Amino acid sequence: MTAPRARAAAVFGCFALAALGLSACENTPTARPEKPSVATSAENVGGMDALIAAAKQEGTLRAIALPRDWANYGGLIDGFEKKYGIKVTVDNPQGSSQDEIDAMKKSRDRHNAPDVIDVGDTFARAAARQNLLAPYKVAAYDSIPSSQKDSRARWYNNYGGYISIGCNAELVKTCPRTFADLLKPQYKGKVALDGDPTRSGTAFAGVYAAALANKGSFDDIQPGVDFFAELKKRGNFNPLESTSAAVESGRTPISIDWDYVNLDYADRFRSKGVNWQVSIPFDGSFAQYYALAINKNAPHPAAARLWEEYLFSAEGQNLRLGGYARPVLMDAMKKDGTLDEAAAARLPTVEGTPQFPTDAQLEKARKTVAQGWAKAVSG
Repeated sequence: MTAPRARAAAVFGCFALAALGLSACENTPTARPEKPSVATSAENVGGMDALIAAAKQEGTLRAIALPRDWANYGGLIDGFEKKYGIKVTVDNPQGSSQDEIDAMKKSRDRHNAPDVIDVGDTFARAAARQNLLAPYKVAAYDSIPSSQKDSRARWYNNYGGYISIGCNAELVKTCPRTFADLLKPQYKGKVALDGDPTRSGTAFAGVYAAALANKGSFDDIQPGVDFFAELKKRGNFNPLESTSAAVESGRTPISIDWDYVNLDYADRFRSKGVNWQVSIPFDGSFAQYYALAINKNAPHPAAARLWEEYLFSAEGQNLRLGGYARPVLMDAMKKDGTLDEAAAARLPTVEGTPQFPTDAQLEKARKTVAQGWAKAVSG
């Protein structure tokens, strides 16, 4: 019997058994399991149990630019390691989104390449265009809003927040609450960003928020660049990167950063005598999510895919809430009853429904910042 006829006979046999009310063919595999390195879903590997087993065999996950105090990555890393017995290493914890992309390009097939990245969605789109990312649909993929994911599943947003102004009330007499306030003379040398907006997703968002506060729009980020040029001209701009160490030491008394970062500083440094106040500026309300993705050349492809599954599980999303970050599945979890309501109640109240720039607007804004930032803050 030829192979096609054999398959036809097998199918006929299944139909015949079904007619008799039997189910002997229900578990007949429809396809051979894929290697984790090319799997586009857990189902491709043979199911979650198979993915977990493969990830445990690898035993390691290599991440990059994940500070433990950022959106509760400390809790997520600890939870993942405890749940699966897989060691998570983090290279360059204070790195930027661009540093993550650069690391993928440089490492390529090396054992020390990052398995996964967490970047501003502008940078995720750039990485996808450069063919650096592996398509993979987590189990919760369909529940992620369409505006928060790549249609080819090369990246998807996981958590987000609002740009806020953090201020050390022990060093600043009256803390600013708006972008307009930041131009006042009492803030000379005090106003910092979390890095360079040509490389840092956080700093880029800070410039976008400043644009919205100064008659700009998603189509026009130039007023944001001009705002920082004016801040520099008045002597208020502090060129230091506002890392947690800089905030704790008082070197960056005012920091434009995500609300979940500034709120974490307020909690963590209170016992150390730092009175860190946080305001979401009403004149420049800007929200954004951060994207997760898998390196196409991940040295631990099963662990990389399991990590994504964990971060999009109810457990992982609720851990985000523990760090004041808004999980992308928040609405879906409210509906299915898996949301940690107590943690959600701790989030700061904001007005209105957040709006997000389109891909085209983000790309235009990125080019504008790349071309004008150095001149705006030079000298």
